[in-house]
Amino acid sequence: MQTILVASDAPTLRREIEAVISGPDVTVDAVTSGPEVVAFVTQESPDLVIVDMQMGNMGGMAVCHELRLQESYDALDHVAVLMLLDRRPDVFLARRSGAEGWLVKPLDPLRLRRAVNALLADGTYADDSYTPVPVLVGAGPQLQAGDEPTS
Repeated sequence: MQTILVASDAPTLRREIEAVISGPDVTVDAVTSGPEVVAFVTQESPDLVIVDMQMGNMGGMAVCHELRLQESYDALDHVAVLMLLDRRPDVFLARRSGAEGWLVKPLDPLRLRRAVNALLADGTYADDSYTPVPVLVGAGPQLQAGDEPTS
């Protein structure tokens, strides 16, 4: 039996996640604040914590930092963290906080299941949704196969 903790102060988000990931071999628990996450992880040691970046009291980045800090001095066992981001630029913050995975909202069931499965298998998940397309500036005209460069 796997235990997944969902941390969000938005009831609709918690229900949406639970509907997607619940199953016969998964126990889904929910909390509404960051301090509750730390207390739950201390007592229950879940397999995965899914944390919303924008909680009113101790958001996702602070929660992840606190879990990693307590893990560093052996107060807690390691727990994988999936962070739910509101916008693409927050990926930087998710990486810096030590989260094993992140998803950019709005969520969809397929990406959420992929991320949860990857993290439960001791992997990582980097959501590439809304990634900007790179634009090369000053590279000049692109040559195709067989073209001769001009000088």
